[in-house]
Amino acid sequence: MALTEIPHVGENDQMAECIDNCLEATQACEWCADECAQMGDPDMARCIQLCRDVADLASLHARFMARDSNYSDQLATACAGACEECAEECARHDAEHCQVCAEVLERCAESCREMAA
Repeated sequence: MALTEIPHVGENDQMAECIDNCLEATQACEWCADECAQMGDPDMARCIQLCRDVADLASLHARFMARDSNYSDQLATACAGACEECAEECARHDAEHCQVCAEVLERCAESCREMAA
């Protein structure tokens, strides 16, 4: 849960929700990438790569929002695009972790798009 004691976060429900969604996306992507890697299926390579990219971007975006960075808007756009691409890839796979990840990423992409607007 976003730290609402941070003035610019506590005063902005949209930002708090985006931070939460980004942190949840980070967790889902780390889990999904790890599970895909353990499967040993070469068809999962793209899923692993995209999940790792999103995990890094989403955690970075959450940190940028927490510190009220001037670069947060640009990062929100990049994060949303990566989430959308990764969600699309995850949705192609039947594994539970991929399906959960796709669902989480759709929420993250939506809140990042709203932050970028």
